[in-house]
Amino acid sequence: MEKVSIVIPFYNCPYIEHAIESALNQTYKNIEIVVVNDGSTEHTEKLQPYMNQIKYIEKPNGGTSTALNRGIQNATGDYFCWLSSDDIYFPNKVQFQLNEMKRYESAVSYTNYYSINENGEVISFPLGVYTPDRMEFLKTMRTANIINGCTIMINRKVFDEFGIFDESLPYTHDYDMWIRILQKYDFMYINEPLVLYRVHEKMGTRKHWDVIKDEIDFVQKRHSVLLNQLIMKEIVKNMKNK
Repeated sequence: MEKVSIVIPFYNCPYIEHAIESALNQTYKNIEIVVVNDGSTEHTEKLQPYMNQIKYIEKPNGGTSTALNRGIQNATGDYFCWLSSDDIYFPNKVQFQLNEMKRYESAVSYTNYYSINENGEVISFPLGVYTPDRMEFLKTMRTANIINGCTIMINRKVFDEFGIFDESLPYTHDYDMWIRILQKYDFMYINEPLVLYRVHEKMGTRKHWDVIKDEIDFVQKRHSVLLNQLIMKEIVKNMKNK
């Protein structure tokens, strides 16, 4: 029975206990929960009730990518999931996603999700982005990151091939990672909302949007040749199949 590691980066987040509770309440039981305290100075007391149920790591503040990497390096699971400290998993998230990945022999997948507000109330329709084929997926990823990182599940072997997150990218390390992975693997989309993504005033995407826009531009330029080559490869393959 495969083990799934849920890595939760934590930095001064008032919602951390909700994230941990949702991980503990998974219907799939062969999991480990790795909480990486990225130099928090607030809300650390909320971790205390869970210390005997989690793998706890403390480190100086370095950003989400460094916390994720520390979690991956200390994880022992066959599969990796990322759960932001302000987000929530549905109870069947791990079980449903793992079953689908095994069923279709997928190495990496992402799911549908809802947005919630500060009070945990659903405030959106399902927000996952589906593309009908690899060509459309590549074209879409060339212009935007359509994958919510907390919906992801990745076979551990993928990190052995492509390395871990780029710590020089504080906000777009996920976008960069997905592009690196897609040069070999197809991302399976699971059209089942399995994550609640919290929208609030202190979230990083709101506070640092100007910096994030510059980072997005950097990542797209970094991988533009690769993505164009992959798209051309799909065009040629499709022409041969006609």
